[in-house]
Amino acid sequence: MAENRASAYGEGVPCWVDAQLPDVEAGRRFYGELFGWTFEDRPEVGGVWACLEGERVAGLARKTDGRLPTVWTVFFATPDAEALADRIHAEGGQVVTAPVPVADLGTTALVTDPEGAVFALWEPDGHPGFGRRHETGTFAWVELYARDTEAANVFYGELFHEALFGPDARPDFGRAPVSDVFSAEMPPHFLVHFAVDDCVAALGTVSHLGGRIQAPPFETSYGRVAVVTDNQGASFALWERLEQTER
Repeated sequence: MAENRASAYGEGVPCWVDAQLPDVEAGRRFYGELFGWTFEDRPEVGGVWACLEGERVAGLARKTDGRLPTVWTVFFATPDAEALADRIHAEGGQVVTAPVPVADLGTTALVTDPEGAVFALWEPDGHPGFGRRHETGTFAWVELYARDTEAANVFYGELFHEALFGPDARPDFGRAPVSDVFSAEMPPHFLVHFAVDDCVAALGTVSHLGGRIQAPPFETSYGRVAVVTDNQGASFALWERLEQTER
């Protein structure tokens, strides 16, 4: 079901994702065919917003520095990006980019947890975040692959307690050991998941479009997942709901 674009996301709820790419036009072609997205030019964010049936679902932005990674980033909602960045720093994380306004859309910051996993904060103004999520072709889940999941649970449990454990919580954010899916050398990181109707069929489309399969389909407590990269090297996951999976 589509969600009201004007609805607020509570602190600690994943509210947006974007990909930093060398070639936004190539990204439009890849994700447009894979997920059926259309695109809205947004020069103030250095790229485009991806839309599904007219509702915003993700961003594609041009990398400003070729040395930066080609990557999907998850944004967690907050009513006060500066205060949350201060809390993250106090708890052992790092503030990579201090809070900065993005036109009249909101305020963002780039941060890491104590193990170095990178994520972003979003304090909304004109742009509340996802217009659609939890449906085919949109954001469905984000998994943190950590070296120490117990420490991650403590850090994020304190940081985003209401979103993860509050009475109205419906978390779409999980934690797992890096070694469950990736080699031991892989650094801790967030992996954005997009919903598909058929994981195997979507993998065929990824390969046809020049992407790469990092991990073939495997079953988790939240659905069937495959890890891929797009044709520019940005990693993400395809998530297929299993009948017994409750979201």
